Amino acid sequence: MDDIVKQAMAKWPNVPHCYGWLALDARGGWRMRDEAAQQANAAGDKLNNAALVGFINRNYGHDDAGRWYFQNGPQRVYVNLEAAPYIARTDPAQGLLLHTGAALANIERLYLTEVGIAIVQTGDVVAQLDDRDVAQLFEALELDGKPAGDEALLRWLDGGAGTLTLRWRGEAVPVERIARASLAQHFNFVPTPAPDA
Repeated sequence: MDDIVKQAMAKWPNVPHCYGWLALDARGGWRMRDEAAQQANAAGDKLNNAALVGFINRNYGHDDAGRWYFQNGPQRVYVNLEAAPYIARTDPAQGLLLHTGAALANIERLYLTEVGIAIVQTGDVVAQLDDRDVAQLFEALELDGKPAGDEALLRWLDGGAGTLTLRWRGEAVPVERIARASLAQHFNFVPTPAPDA
């Protein structure tokens, strides 16, 4: 967290939280959701200012209830998550890069939903893989020790037998099925934070 943010929090400790105005899309883009976007349940405008995006990335965190937020000076701006708390992209040098710019050098576990959405986990970091990079990851899948082609993968996703493994950067990463509808509960994050009742 930036020092200027810590100082503002100490100076103004009781600033009300903000909900619904900021979102993280499934490709790692920050979206500003004005009142019109909120009323229309629209994604909002993508933030492209590098300094602002960097500031949000550095001051991004979560509370004990699994609600993710951007600490904007003294104000906590809760984030609507389209997919997961982090979005990852493949990177030839570093393995995976999170949308915040942090490297995720290894993967401890890969989860695949029934529609092929890929979720990677390392420690407390849970990231959905950007859909533009899924095919690259799927090329490294093995079913019972042999390369898993598209048809075998589809059968496995549909409940077929066999052990699916991801060969990633010299490691054998276990792959598990997970229902898309259970992602938030399984990984303890709140997709659409709201004020406490």
